Amino acid sequence: MTTEQCSLIPSRAGPLPLRRAWLVLAVVFLGEIMDLIDSSVANLAGPSIRADLGGGPMTLQWVLSAYTAAFALGLITSGRLGDLIGRRRLFLIGMAGFTVASLACGLAPGPVLLIVARVAQGLFGSVLIPQGMALVKVVFPPELLRKALMPFGPIMGLATVGGPILAGWLLHLDLFGSQWRSIFLINVPFGVIALVLGLRVLPRRGGEDPGARLDLTGVGLLTAGSALLIVPLIQGRELGWPLWTYAMMAASVVMLALFVVSERRSSHPVVAPSLFRKRSYVVGLLIVTGFYGALSAFVLVINLLLQLGMKWTPLHTGLTLIPWALGTAVAVLFGGGALAGKLGRATLRVGLSLAVIGVLALCWSTAHWGSGITVRTLAPSLFLTGFGAGLVFIPLFDFILGDATAEEAGTGAGMLNAVQQFANAIGVAALGTVFFAHAGHTSTHSSFAAAEFVFGICAGLYFLTLLLAGLLPRRPRRDQE
Repeated sequence: MTTEQCSLIPSRAGPLPLRRAWLVLAVVFLGEIMDLIDSSVANLAGPSIRADLGGGPMTLQWVLSAYTAAFALGLITSGRLGDLIGRRRLFLIGMAGFTVASLACGLAPGPVLLIVARVAQGLFGSVLIPQGMALVKVVFPPELLRKALMPFGPIMGLATVGGPILAGWLLHLDLFGSQWRSIFLINVPFGVIALVLGLRVLPRRGGEDPGARLDLTGVGLLTAGSALLIVPLIQGRELGWPLWTYAMMAASVVMLALFVVSERRSSHPVVAPSLFRKRSYVVGLLIVTGFYGALSAFVLVINLLLQLGMKWTPLHTGLTLIPWALGTAVAVLFGGGALAGKLGRATLRVGLSLAVIGVLALCWSTAHWGSGITVRTLAPSLFLTGFGAGLVFIPLFDFILGDATAEEAGTGAGMLNAVQQFANAIGVAALGTVFFAHAGHTSTHSSFAAAEFVFGICAGLYFLTLLLAGLLPRRPRRDQE
C-alpha cells in the first residue's frame, strides 16, 4: 500500500510516542518480509518438494500458484474488512493464521495437504498485509510518515535479494533432515515474535471507517470469475483439456462481465466505477497483468531449467540467481523512484526495454551455450532483466493512478494489488503449463527448448507492456499532488 493510499484512510486516534511507533513499524515490516519471501522461496524449492512428495507438473503448479491466487482473492475484501472489524484485530488474526499455516506447510505429509496449507497461508497473508500500512499511518504524525516509510524500499529490496539465497541455503543445510520444509518452518519463530510484539504495541484504533460497507455480490462475482479461470489453466493440460475446462473459462468471462455490471449499480463498489472510465487505469490493469504474469513465469522457468534440466542443486540455483536479484534491488533502491521524478513515464519505457533485452539475451545464452551454461554466462542477462524490472516496480502504480482523484486512489490501488497477485498466479499456471507441455520429459535438451519458448513469450509480454506504457500519464501521481 502506498503512502498516498494510506493518507485516504481516516484516523480516529492520535499518534503514539515515537518509540512505540517505531516498534509498530517493525512489526509491520516483519509481516511484509514474511509475505514477500514466502511468495518467492517456493519457486526455488518446487523441484525438491515434487521429488519428496511426488505428483506431476500439475501438483507443482498448484503448490506454487495456491498462495498467490488465494492472496489475490483475499485482498479484494480484506481492506474493507479492516474498516468493519478493526485493523489491529485483523492484523493479529492474519499474523496468527499465517504462522499456523506456515507450520502446517512444513509438516504436510502429502501434496494435497500442502496445497491446502498454502491456500490458508495466502488467505491469512491477504488479511495481514493491508492492515499494516493503515496502522502505520495512525501511529506516526503526518510530518514523520514519509520518513518512517523510507526504509520500506531498501528492506524490500534486501528481501528480494535474500529470498532465493535463503531458500537455497536452507535446502542445502537440510536442518534436522527437514529438506524443503525448513523454508516454511522458519516463518514460525518470526511469526510468534511479531504476534507477541504486536499484541503489546499495536494501537487499539487503526483508522477504521464506520461508513464502510462490503459489496458481497461484487466480491462473490470477482472471486468466482478468478477461480473459474485459474483452475482449468493449471489442470487442463495434464487432464487432456476436457470440455469442462473450456466451460469454466467461458463461465469466468461471464462472471467477470457480471462483476463490471454489478460494480456500476452498487452503492458500495469494490472499485470506484469512475476508474473504469479512465484510460490510464484500464490500460494499467493490462500492464500489471502482463508485467507480473511475465515476471512470475520467468522466475518459475529459470528455476525449473536449472534444477530439472541442468540438475543443479537448489543452493547452486539460488546463487546463480543473485545477479537477477541484485539487479532488481539496485534498481529499486537507487533508480525507480528518483528516475520517475526526472524522466516521467520514460522510466517505465527504459525499464521495460531493458527487461525485453535481458530476456532475449537469456534466450540467446541458453541457445548458444546449451548444457554448457555457467553462472558467468548467465549473469549479464540475469542482471539486466532484474534491473529493468526493478525500474518498473516502484513507480508503476503512481503512473497508473496519475489522473485518479483522492477518493479513487485508495480502492484503485487495492484493486491493482489484487490484480498483481492474481497475475503472478496466472503466470505460473498458464506459462508453467506451456513449459511442461513443451518439455515433455525432463531431459536437458527438452527443458532448454521449453525454457527458450517461455522466455520468448515473456519477452513478448514485456514488449506489449512497453507499448501500453505510452498511454499512461506523463508524470507519476505524487508529482501532481
